[in-house]
Amino acid sequence: MADRNARHAAGEDPDTELVRLAGEGDAHACAALVDRHLPRILGMAVRMLGNRAEAEDVAQEVFLRTWRHAPDWKPGRARFSTWMYRVAMNLCHDRLRRRREVDLSEIGDPPDEAPSPGQGLQDARVAERVERALAQLPERQRQAIVLCHYEELGNIEAAAVMEIGVEALESLLSRGRRKLRELLREDAPDLIGDV
Repeated sequence: MADRNARHAAGEDPDTELVRLAGEGDAHACAALVDRHLPRILGMAVRMLGNRAEAEDVAQEVFLRTWRHAPDWKPGRARFSTWMYRVAMNLCHDRLRRRREVDLSEIGDPPDEAPSPGQGLQDARVAERVERALAQLPERQRQAIVLCHYEELGNIEAAAVMEIGVEALESLLSRGRRKLRELLREDAPDLIGDV
């Protein structure tokens, strides 16, 4: 891990060799790319879409595109992981856009948002409420928060994924955090619990 962090700090893309080998048809390199990136791509998509099945479809499409584009990848312009996040984000945008285009009469009753009986664990309740609040943020603010806080990307890489400047990203983060605090303020007594 320390070696990987050192390469990141030096600006070297840790995926360059794996992408080259995957482009040559190396199944082990393909598997290594999936192992390295699937959990984070899937996690980001789940947070953006709020639906695991759709998120799995997005992740699958990201890796299909990865295999198709690996032979043509030119290192140096951006990290390969940044490109993968951009692809995932675009696929999530497409799905969210299609959802908005659906006729409201086709949508059934909203799902019950109440915690399941016996859930009882404070951290699960907190996570659920934070996820609901996150879903209420404007899409760009949610993207910025998901990339920086959940996916732990640096501001520069997150800005590259979103195709915006670092200052614009920081503005989105600031507004998103402020809105999250506002949304979660109502839940503060429940989130703290009996102390």
